[in-house]
Amino acid sequence: MNKLLSLIAMTFSIGLAVVAALARPGRLDSGYSTGLEDQWIGAWRLASLEEPDANGRIHKANCTGMLVFTRDGHMSVQVMYREPQAGGEAGPVRYAVGGYEASFGGYKVDESAHNFTFHVEGTMVRSLIGRDLSRAFELSGRQLVVRSADATEHWRAVWERY
Repeated sequence: MNKLLSLIAMTFSIGLAVVAALARPGRLDSGYSTGLEDQWIGAWRLASLEEPDANGRIHKANCTGMLVFTRDGHMSVQVMYREPQAGGEAGPVRYAVGGYEASFGGYKVDESAHNFTFHVEGTMVRSLIGRDLSRAFELSGRQLVVRSADATEHWRAVWERY
């Protein structure tokens, strides 16, 4: 009877360890940090996108969108301009086609620099596939502000946690 109880206890312990490991994808031997990144894992809705118009003046674009970060280092972004012809350099010219931006890939965070690099695996703008896009970020409460680290791009996206 004692052997049976020991076997049941051991099986239960192994089962708990497996469940705990599966409940934390990306953590096992991934080297992933548990710091700042944990605050932004999940889904974000676009609160505002500021970008230059054809004359270089910054304006708020009329758009909606969603940004998703996974714990194992993947991300996806989608932005839809409500007026397909609208959009400055952040819009149809560089990242969107027909008023819609959609990209996915991997990301790496440099917490000390408040920067992350987005490695584009797939996107509507095929010239971006395989590129590494550097992004600066600020995280405050339920808000994530992202902008390009490229000094020639003057857009700023404000995301709010769903």
